[in-house]
Amino acid sequence: MDFTEVSVSSDSKGKKKNKKGKSGNHAKGGQSSRVEPKLEERQKETKMEPEASSFPPTFSVSEIKNKQRRHLMFMKLKQEKRKQKMQLKKKKKKEREALGDKAPPKEVPKTIENQRVYDETTVDPEDEEVAFDEGTDEFSAYFNGLTNPQVLITTSDRPRGRTMRFCRQLATVIPNAHVYYRKGLALKRIIPQCVARNFTYLMVVNEDRQVPNGLVLCHLPDGPTAHFKVSNVRLRKEIKRRGKDPTEHSPEVILNNFSTRLGHSIGRLFAALFPQDPQFVGRQVATFHNQRDFIFFRFHRYIFKNEKKVGIQELGPRFTLKLRSLQKGTFDSKFGEYEWVLKRHEMDACRRKFQL
Repeated sequence: MDFTEVSVSSDSKGKKKNKKGKSGNHAKGGQSSRVEPKLEERQKETKMEPEASSFPPTFSVSEIKNKQRRHLMFMKLKQEKRKQKMQLKKKKKKEREALGDKAPPKEVPKTIENQRVYDETTVDPEDEEVAFDEGTDEFSAYFNGLTNPQVLITTSDRPRGRTMRFCRQLATVIPNAHVYYRKGLALKRIIPQCVARNFTYLMVVNEDRQVPNGLVLCHLPDGPTAHFKVSNVRLRKEIKRRGKDPTEHSPEVILNNFSTRLGHSIGRLFAALFPQDPQFVGRQVATFHNQRDFIFFRFHRYIFKNEKKVGIQELGPRFTLKLRSLQKGTFDSKFGEYEWVLKRHEMDACRRKFQL
């Protein structure tokens, strides 16, 4: 029997080709509009890939897990911002020099101090009522030159070494100041003894955990009595580039930003600590600077470098005071009449309202 060979592969290939052709023809019909944009998008993506890879990805420094790498990146960003800021500053300076007198006035930066809420008790130096109060208050005898300040400095019971060193350094800053050990006596028993010995001030330095944290300043014999919180105490050895120890000359006194009636009375309380005749030969200055109801104390000596330049040396100690209460009369914790008491949740609600 004769057998005839049949080409199966050619038929199958033909069928596959026909199927492909049909599918291709079908795609060219209704679905061609859907396929073509996809191909175009892919082509665009492939073209954009090398361009996008040239730019660094957007990320934040906090996402870097390596601590050293994160620190380096943060310092680099900080340096770049500083350079940009300096370039802008130089550019503005050149523009102002080029314009000369026609340059616009410099913008005043907004701060909490210059946006302060107006206080009705702000002192006007030309006010007759303020002048009458100054002539009849507890400090009038001092400002009229009838008394000289004599200050007794003591501490709380069983003071530690740091508190005692702080008191001794205060005694070198305030003329006519004497340091006495407390010996467990109550303040009500100390005050009559101070009045009998012609002391005009009683200063009590309190401590907590061997660190000075409070100051009671009582004006004698009639008051008032102020209680302050003490913080950021730095003794002379802890101050860098300090000058030599202060001399016995009476220093000048500078009182800054005591603008309200309460601040005015606190400023007079500090002023009465020092004699009214400063000795300018010593070139020493005691500064009480009020800023946001924090009173910063600094003690400096100024030095004349030449006819135009003056330098200052900090002598120490330095500390910060925060007024807690002001009481009429001498110290009396139970039956005393308070003129002003700090209420934190009520008075500190607005950040732009200050009491002093």
